[in-house]
Amino acid sequence: MTFRGRHLLGIEPLHPMEITTILDLADDYVGLNRAQDKHADALVGRTQINMFFENSTRTQASFELAGKRLGADVMNMAMQASSIKKGETLVDTALTLNAMHPDLLVVRHPHSGAVDLLAQKVNCAVLNAGDGRHEHPTQALLDALTIRRAKGRLHRLNIAICGDIAHSRVARSNILLLGKMENRVRLVGPPTLIPSGAGDWGVEVYDDMEAGLEGCDVVMMLRLQKERMDGGFIPSEREYYHRYGLDAEKLAHAKEDAIVMHPGPMNRGVEIDGTIADDINRSVIQEQVEMGVAVRMAAMDLLARNLAAEAA
Repeated sequence: MTFRGRHLLGIEPLHPMEITTILDLADDYVGLNRAQDKHADALVGRTQINMFFENSTRTQASFELAGKRLGADVMNMAMQASSIKKGETLVDTALTLNAMHPDLLVVRHPHSGAVDLLAQKVNCAVLNAGDGRHEHPTQALLDALTIRRAKGRLHRLNIAICGDIAHSRVARSNILLLGKMENRVRLVGPPTLIPSGAGDWGVEVYDDMEAGLEGCDVVMMLRLQKERMDGGFIPSEREYYHRYGLDAEKLAHAKEDAIVMHPGPMNRGVEIDGTIADDINRSVIQEQVEMGVAVRMAAMDLLARNLAAEAA
């Protein structure tokens, strides 16, 4: 298996073979997670600390479950009540944690680059669970696994990423991953939510939803990140839904067997029609949640193997 990384900080440094290695191992873990006995021993004797400086339901629960199923001692730190609130710097927090000798540190932080800074200060493996607008690598990997299982491949597909591209680390990681795997990626959204220079990323940019979805194999909707918006990016939610919310009429422009994705949490009736989100023939949103646990198990397993090889 090919995976050389000491950390998983982003998709950008990964080679396509490393992406395939993670997905192949995650595929095995999907089977384990569906079995009656869901436990393995890849992380037995290892300590995993989850540090979430931003609220999270899916990602934190998924990482916790992944660690426990692999036998790790898992600790969740309540960062909202931590010493950071008392004035301690991120570096001092990292040094304090390092003295406890954890093996795996899972970090979500509101500032881009904060997770990378932590990784430079600790001796353990660090996994980026989302940093600012920068990256969310495990989300892109679980999306990739979901696509590969639904479509039978992860290359030469037409994939539309729709909505709030400007504020989305999920979009950034997916653009990087899907590009590395030779897919045709389209960004669809209002001009106010498409970053300037997006046309230089090797993607096609559309501000018309129907044109953007024409002939697509995968339709990936994004959450409107209102907490990151500091101005009038959209006229109103009602107007946004009318032009960019996914409904049956717009979806009809994609291929008949196109799958619908959303990283969650969903704003029904804003980004996506509830009927589409719940359509078992088109929507793979629940599969994405399932794949999240398997992908995070695979990532932590591979990083732990590299730690063991380093120590040998």
